[in-house]
Amino acid sequence: MSSSINGIIPVMITPFTPEDRIDWAGYEALIEWYIANGSEALFAVCQSSEMQYLSLEERVALARFTAEKVAGRVPVVASGHISDSFDAQKEELLAVADTGVDGVVLVTNRLAAPDAGSDALRSHLDALLAALPHDMPLGLYECPAPYRRLLTDEVFSYCAESGRFTLLKDVSCDVETVKRRAKLAEGTPLEISNANSAISWPLMKSGQRGFCGVMLNIHPDLYRWMQDHGRDHVDLAEELAVFLTLSAVSEGLGYPKLAKIVHQRLGTFAHAGSRAVPYDVRERHWALDAIIYRLLQGSEDFRGKVAAAA
Repeated sequence: MSSSINGIIPVMITPFTPEDRIDWAGYEALIEWYIANGSEALFAVCQSSEMQYLSLEERVALARFTAEKVAGRVPVVASGHISDSFDAQKEELLAVADTGVDGVVLVTNRLAAPDAGSDALRSHLDALLAALPHDMPLGLYECPAPYRRLLTDEVFSYCAESGRFTLLKDVSCDVETVKRRAKLAEGTPLEISNANSAISWPLMKSGQRGFCGVMLNIHPDLYRWMQDHGRDHVDLAEELAVFLTLSAVSEGLGYPKLAKIVHQRLGTFAHAGSRAVPYDVRERHWALDAIIYRLLQGSEDFRGKVAAAA
């Protein structure tokens, strides 16, 4: 049976050089930033990594580099599961499984067409499970692109009871759905990791661990504090939850390039180029720099507050 993976799990971004190659030095600095700021696992080669815009060679290289540089300090899971055909999916998942990561994540919208039912999804899933190494822990990701495919309770329970799945990145954005799934998964290694900032505190307050949202590229330490200590400081956690929820609205302002501009300011890496967001975000999203300034200022203010509460 696989070991569970849970807690604060950033979806990693990919820095590029001005020549549009992966910035490996910047990426290594980013890995260290994640770990220093409270991450309990890392999700490499995901939508935030711009996996749909990476070659298979680049996806495999990112997964391998992450596993090597993390060197067992926290678990590393990776996806890169973007193809349509079964044979191409098998190739990319097997390639990622061979990189030294602690788990390979299957994207649910790759398992069936939008108009296909659960039987078609189960058939495709079973074929992939037969092809993948039986000792490789697996994850599931309800990635919203190119469309959001939420698992039915029946399929979710099937995956949980198989013993092969350690993680679901839940994109239901619904408190009751997350709680119901957690109940269905009891006694199995499958952990639910919510991806929505707005419901993160209500779930943590109820005892549910884990968050795997895009804003962990901005202030993972604040989510870690809310998870670990929020129930001991409810008033401050409520105040922080409002800030984190409103901050998450900035995702619509050119993410992941938004997060890369933040890391430029932090000095993690030098270039904010993005294949997924090739347009000028400052031209499209007015006052973006002022918004980022306030986002960072608010994060620092809350760091001071949680430090004072310790």
